[in-house]
Amino acid sequence: MSTDRPRSPSVVALLADIPSTGHLGAAQAQRFPLAGDDLATRCADFLDFAAHHTAQDRKVVALYPKWRADHPERAIQFARGALRTDHVAGIAVDLSPLAFSLLADQLAYLAPYLPAGLVAALADELPRHVLAGAWLKGVSNLSTLPISVGQHIASYSPKSAFLAFCAPTRHVARVRGGRPTPAPPFHPVDPVQMLVSAAGDPEAAAFDSRFLPLVRAVSTRPLPPQPLGARYWGSSRYVEFVAFSAHQEALSHPVRSIRPTTCAWCREPVAAPRCPFCGAANRPPVGRPPSYARAGELPAPAAPLPERARVEPAAPPAADPSTGPNAAPGLGPPAFRPTAR
Repeated sequence: MSTDRPRSPSVVALLADIPSTGHLGAAQAQRFPLAGDDLATRCADFLDFAAHHTAQDRKVVALYPKWRADHPERAIQFARGALRTDHVAGIAVDLSPLAFSLLADQLAYLAPYLPAGLVAALADELPRHVLAGAWLKGVSNLSTLPISVGQHIASYSPKSAFLAFCAPTRHVARVRGGRPTPAPPFHPVDPVQMLVSAAGDPEAAAFDSRFLPLVRAVSTRPLPPQPLGARYWGSSRYVEFVAFSAHQEALSHPVRSIRPTTCAWCREPVAAPRCPFCGAANRPPVGRPPSYARAGELPAPAAPLPERARVEPAAPPAADPSTGPNAAPGLGPPAFRPTAR
């Protein structure tokens, strides 16, 4: 008989003013903008949320933007101290607001089917399977991504344009008028869907004609600009996008790509040198499972997704022993089911 402690379920919180895209319907991370003049006011709602769920033996995976970390880190420390618990984990995510919003909801969708440690680990793994960035008129005020001196100077040209990518790699490429548009550094597994939000007057027509054909998305959904979009991109004129796979294995593949180890202290599966919950040092296995080394190894979908299709999350199974926090190792969460609309 195993002497391991039962794996705790988890809930996902997002500590920033980053609204949901609504792409996953009711599966949404709980949002906390942390607004207020003092620490107690900013943390009150999150503290109540954490107290409620930790009392129910659930762990809280609290995501926050790495580029806006001051208030969230204080809120997480305050909650852990006030509740005297290590069941609240703070996970810094270095993504643009639109991609961050989608990631948080994906984790909220997966949370009922995976142990808390794997949910925390997926915050680092899922960005490797999407293409996220923005079409910008200039990068002179861009501080969240690395830029060169030449790119900074070129921003003052009246006809300048740039493609800035924050996932799966972080770099900025200049778009020149008479030359081909720089190729994206990554292409999600087909079929591909996109979420797009435009702010100001960023020449969206140029984005549509020059960049969208390179992604080959089967559907593109426009959304309002994110409140923190201008803060991240350093400009009020941009087209922000995130492209992701609508393949039926799109979320279970990243889960199988993780090689966790059991935390020596709290017994949660972890994939980082330090447990995000108790802080204990661990030595996770090196590398990835050989059978799932590349996203391109995913099988082709059973049937092509029709034009203007949208991915809906499958209904959770009633009582399937292959899913849930105590699932057998190697089994992924329920797959997405493409549904024509």
